[in-house]
Amino acid sequence: MAEQFNYTSVLAPYMRLMLQRKEAAGIVASRAKWILKEFDTFANSEHLESPRITESFIDKWNKTRIADSAGTMYAKYSTWHQLATFMCRCGCECYIPRLPRQPKPDTTPYIYTNEQIASIFKAADEYRLRNINMNNTMFPMPVLLRLLYGTGMRISEALSTKNADLHLDENYIHLKKTKNGHERIVPVDVSLNKVLHEYIAYRDRMPLKGVSSLDQPLFIKPDGTELTRGSVLSNFKKLLEKCRIPYKGNHAGPRIHDLRHTFAVHALVQMSQSGMDLYASLPILSTCLGHTTLSATEQYVRLTCSMYPELENQCSSINAFVYPKVYKHHDNND
Repeated sequence: MAEQFNYTSVLAPYMRLMLQRKEAAGIVASRAKWILKEFDTFANSEHLESPRITESFIDKWNKTRIADSAGTMYAKYSTWHQLATFMCRCGCECYIPRLPRQPKPDTTPYIYTNEQIASIFKAADEYRLRNINMNNTMFPMPVLLRLLYGTGMRISEALSTKNADLHLDENYIHLKKTKNGHERIVPVDVSLNKVLHEYIAYRDRMPLKGVSSLDQPLFIKPDGTELTRGSVLSNFKKLLEKCRIPYKGNHAGPRIHDLRHTFAVHALVQMSQSGMDLYASLPILSTCLGHTTLSATEQYVRLTCSMYPELENQCSSINAFVYPKVYKHHDNND
């Protein structure tokens, strides 16, 4: 585990074991690691001497979180709930807090236009460094952005992809570490397949030991280290600025995660233009995105119809009756 997640409180053994169980199940728990770090620091500040979580302990922690949003507090209480439940199963007597009402997200997805997508790709291709920096993230950015838009993958899923997960001869990628813990197959079209082959060819020419080993990450920096989410997001903001696409910040976007939303909307438009009913195409899109329910994918239909009103007439009236009307789509990342 990374040094910043070196838990030291009396709760640390249970935190580490819980994370190990999550990772063994294929669950990406990056946010939980940071939340548990906060709990660990609080437990140390309170000089907690025994592995026992009480109601008064959590209430005292709650009073310190005056600046956290409702969504953040829900995520943290969910982590408290998981940790306390896990510790109870390990034989510790713990109070299991009830989850607060889950707040409704107020973020509306940003859907890039075809022209903006082309502009972002062009900016990534033409980006040049002003100095030699082997730790720079820009080397894999052109192919990474095309992968996110071309498959609808989450950024966390793309960064966790290993060389062994690529099956380009059969035009698919096997995702093993996903948000909901369910493995899935992501199809790769001809043009994206070619881009991935070109990236791998250039990457493997770098004097790095074991860069092409099956257990190594697909995307790396020139120094051989793995890409981090933070560095990718930082460079993506630079590309948005270069393309003159205003960045609003504070989760208002446009975000790199909106490439996933854009993929979904553009895929529905393409399927509709090919003659498919929008609702009939839902199972295909849902499987590709890795949603566990069709209702999560159905919201893209409403979003697509709001952007392309002419497509609404192509929706089956029966299917439109089955699915309720939803005005906004929300898909929170990790």
